[in-house]
Amino acid sequence: MNINGFTEDDFNVFTIDGLDERMEALKGNIRPKLESLGKYFTPELSTLTGDELFYHVAKHARRTKNPPNDTWVAFAANPRGYKMLPHFQIGLWETHLFVWFALIYEAPNKQEFGKLLEQNAERLFNETPNNFVWSMDHTKPDVFKQSELTQTELVSMFQRLQNVKKAEILCGYQIPREEAVKLSSTELLETFDSVLKTLVPLYKLGH
Repeated sequence: MNINGFTEDDFNVFTIDGLDERMEALKGNIRPKLESLGKYFTPELSTLTGDELFYHVAKHARRTKNPPNDTWVAFAANPRGYKMLPHFQIGLWETHLFVWFALIYEAPNKQEFGKLLEQNAERLFNETPNNFVWSMDHTKPDVFKQSELTQTELVSMFQRLQNVKKAEILCGYQIPREEAVKLSSTELLETFDSVLKTLVPLYKLGH
């Protein structure tokens, strides 16, 4: 499958003023690439997870005023949606590409999953690569670097997931824009592939 890499124009979409104007550029520039990534990785992720996964390209349909600051394709075990389930995401902000395993605030099993994360905290702390990052809010670009976290801090994130209604947990990898635009489509796919394989045990923890 021919998948194009990401360009400066793709990242610059998020500097366009106006909801309609930004959405038009997003649909024209970025969405076809996310569709291609969805088709490319769905069969492999289904095999790796043991679940039949489906891909969902973000539509940003609920927006009436503020243009989106990021966009993505998500992979989950439901053809109708992904927000209620543990899922994977590949996407971009103006500053970087990201690959995530995510459990966001709509998921009903957050408490149980948080407990499992806490019980496995030592293993997760030791096995998560140092160049990976964690997040507690998918709507913000801020992250916590694995290399700078203590195990205690990681545990507190897992406890927050159990106790705070709006809490989320994401783990994954970021590629800075200046690096991303230099990667060939092959290098990009290899990087995404490697990260997703590393994140599969997190996904399986919830099953």
